[in-house]
This record gives sequence, structure tokens and C-alpha cells, in this order.
Amino acid sequence: MSTLDEIAKLSGFSKATVSRVLNQSPHVSKETREKILAIMKETDYVPNRNAISLSKGQTQQIGMITMDLNGLILSFMNSFVEISGRYGYQTIIYTTGGDKQKELQAFEDLKMKRVDALLILTSVNEQNVISSYCKYGPIVSWQRMDHPEIPSVAMNQYDGYALALEHLVERGYTRIANAFGRPSSINTHSRRLAYEQIMAKYNLPVIEKWYYSTIYSIHDGEQLLRSLMDETNRPDAILCSNDLVATGILSEARRQKLDVPGDLAIVGFDNSELSQTLGITTILNPISGQAENAFLLLAPVLLGRDMELQPLSYKLVERETT
Repeated sequence: MSTLDEIAKLSGFSKATVSRVLNQSPHVSKETREKILAIMKETDYVPNRNAISLSKGQTQQIGMITMDLNGLILSFMNSFVEISGRYGYQTIIYTTGGDKQKELQAFEDLKMKRVDALLILTSVNEQNVISSYCKYGPIVSWQRMDHPEIPSVAMNQYDGYALALEHLVERGYTRIANAFGRPSSINTHSRRLAYEQIMAKYNLPVIEKWYYSTIYSIHDGEQLLRSLMDETNRPDAILCSNDLVATGILSEARRQKLDVPGDLAIVGFDNSELSQTLGITTILNPISGQAENAFLLLAPVLLGRDMELQPLSYKLVERETT
């Protein structure tokens, strides 16, 4: 295995130039970079990560905080890991199970310089507690935050929900139920506001008894529809917190011999592979774009340069359930 001195000697460049290549500095020509990288590959050179971290004053690691892992979280993580790796950063996952103290360990690691930055996917600590750690390194959130020191890449779900509601009303559905997620979340508040404003726009009834909260899974969707089957005046459409819930409702509707979309229209959210497979109308949520923007928000501190965020928007994906 070769050393940095040997790479410099074989390439004909200085150790400083070789180090710049290792540190992905933009101040190296393409030809020089390619020549040095080729020699490293030929000689099986493995850089000393600790030495690189010391020279840059960084660990080259980003922590990702989440209460748990599910398909949506993993999709965001995969995209974030990919772009982070492109710029030479590794990622560490802090799975907290909703425990505030376990979650704080991630923030303590930022304080102790064990990670260079933190990405919040889901968090349970108060925002003022989280913001107290911003002085130790950059923090960005996918979970919507209402705090000036914690930038968030989450999009306003009012817009996506309004798209789905406009589609349902246009199709003639007027008795619309809502399967919301966490009742206290900003996303739920935005969705509820969208529902109430769109229904008012078309002089349609706002039926609060059809506000269902903490509905996340396929099982939750199945249970929800079973509970509605006892009502004489059932909703003619259900707008769901995600595609898993929509899948559960669709599955139970088939067991109950309901015609979808004749008796009941179903709209999911996120445009997962599951919704495509089952033909569920849904809202495309550009998760990979939000993940990329999360890294770009960290770039001024991590890379020393500003990077332009990509513009994102929700889109209606119309399928068989409407």
C-alpha cells in the first residue's frame, strides 16, 4: 500500500497538490486530478481519514436524526446519502424511538465535533432546545420547523392537499373525509386549512366529524374504513395522509364490495411505488429534490460556498381510484 509521499513522487506533483485532490478542492485542474486519481488507483492508495479530517477541521460526517425508519424516511435518506457522498461526506443515523434524551445525543455529538452537521428527519425535542445547538454547527430539517435558526426543506403541504381537493371537487365529490397524520404537526394544520378553504370556496360542507388523526399505516386505513361502514351517510371520498393509508382503505373497500371510485374515491400522498402498482391517485411529493436541497443548505458551512436550491412543486398523479 502506497503513502502520500509516494503518490506525490510518482505523479510529479507536490504533496500539497495531492492533498487538494484528496480534499476535493476545486483549485486543481481536471488533468492533474485525473492523473493523481489514476496513480492512487494503480497503487491501491487508501487515504487516512483521520488525517484528512484533522487537516480540514472536519469529520466529513453528517448525522441524520429520525424517530423511526419507514419507506418515506428511507427514500429521503437514500437521496441525501447519495448527494452527500458525491461531496465526500459520510452519514450516521440516529434512531431515537421518540426518546428526547436519545435524540439529544445527536446534538451533543455536533457540539463535541463528532459530526460536522445534522439533518433532522423527525424530532421530538422543543424547537428552542434544538436551536440552542445551532452555534455548534449547521442544522437543517425535513420536518417543518417554525424557527428562524432552523432552516427546513419541507414543502408547504397546503399546496399538495389543495391540488387533491380541487381534483375531487372537479370530479363531483362533495362529502370528503380526511385521514390526517400527527394532530399537532404543522403539516396537519396546513392540510386542514386547505380542506376548510377549498370547501368554503365551493360552498361545500366542512364535516369535522370526518377529521381522523394519527392515521399512518395500511392497518390504520383498513380500520378507518371499517369504522365508516356503520354510518348511513358515508363520505364519498377520502384524502389520505400517505399512500400506505390509501392502500389500506382501498384493500378494505374491495373486501366490503365497494365500487372505487363509484362509491368511494381515494387519494393518497407521496406517489410511492405502491400507489403506482395499485393504481391509486396521489400527490407527487418531490422527496429526492428536498433531500438534495437539504445538503445544499449545509453547503455554505461544509463546502465554503453557496449553492442554488432547486425549485420544487407538488403534482397530481391521476389514476384509477378517482
